[in-house]
Amino acid sequence: MADVERGNRPLSPHLDIYKLPLNAVVSILHRATGVAIGCVTMLIALWFLGAAWSEPVFNAIDWFVTSWLGWLILLAGAASLWFHFFNGLRHLIWDTGAWFGQKRVARSAMNTIIFAGLATLVTLIVAIAW
Repeated sequence: MADVERGNRPLSPHLDIYKLPLNAVVSILHRATGVAIGCVTMLIALWFLGAAWSEPVFNAIDWFVTSWLGWLILLAGAASLWFHFFNGLRHLIWDTGAWFGQKRVARSAMNTIIFAGLATLVTLIVAIAW
């Protein structure tokens, strides 16, 4: 019969003792960035809706969006969009049956993070210079 008196042993794999592989972290981030993109899209849609509604409503929403917190949210949205885009390309490549194998999967995950960071930086530079 199974040992029902296990004591205080942690369940396996427990996040306190188990380090998630990079591919798992990127997979979780892909889902989280999808949600973040939806939230930022709703904020931008609200901004446009405020412009169509009336000037006082637009001014209130515009004040928030152009504040430091609004810029930070938009920057996080841009980072989420780029990460989701590059990870989506990675998944499209996987759909062809290519880039499988432990080393290639880890390398493509790291490339996704690097390219998303560079694209976010370029987006920020263009937004400031514009």
